[in-house]
Amino acid sequence: AFLAKKREYDHESSVVCLSSEYRGLVKHTGGCHCGAVRFEVWAAPDLHVFNCNCSICTKKQNRHFIVPASRFKLLKGADNLRTYTFNTHRAQHTFCKTCGVQSFYTPRSNPDGYGIAPHCLDDGTVRTIITEDINGKEWEKAVKEHKTIRDMSKP
Repeated sequence: AFLAKKREYDHESSVVCLSSEYRGLVKHTGGCHCGAVRFEVWAAPDLHVFNCNCSICTKKQNRHFIVPASRFKLLKGADNLRTYTFNTHRAQHTFCKTCGVQSFYTPRSNPDGYGIAPHCLDDGTVRTIITEDINGKEWEKAVKEHKTIRDMSKP
C-alpha cells in the first residue's frame, strides 16, 4: 500500500503517479484466462521482457518482466493459486488451479519481486515491448554477468 499523490489522466485507462518511486509508471491490470486470478502492477508503459531458455521457461514459453514486490498487488484469487517449485525451490511458479495460466511468479533471479507475463495484461497500458534473450540453460553464469537483472526488483 502506498499513500502517494496521484494524477490521473484518461489515456487508455492508465494512471500515472507522481511519487518518486512511481514516477513515469502506469498501473497495468491483468490476470489468468478464467478470471479467477486478478492483479495490478505498476510498471513502465515500455516493458523490458526476458525470454529465458531454461527448462521450465522453454516448456511454458514464460516471457516476463520483473517488478519489485511493492509494485504488485493481488486483487483476487489467492485461494485459486497453486505453486510449483523444482531444483533450488527459490522460484515460485504460481498458476491458477482452474485454467492453469501463470500470469505472474516469483523468479529465482529476483525472489524479492515478481515476474509478470506481459501477455496476461489487459489491453490499453502497454506502449512497447522490448525482448531480451537470457541464457537460462547456464542460469548462474547468465545472472552473474547480467548488469541489471538483480536490480529490477528494487524500488
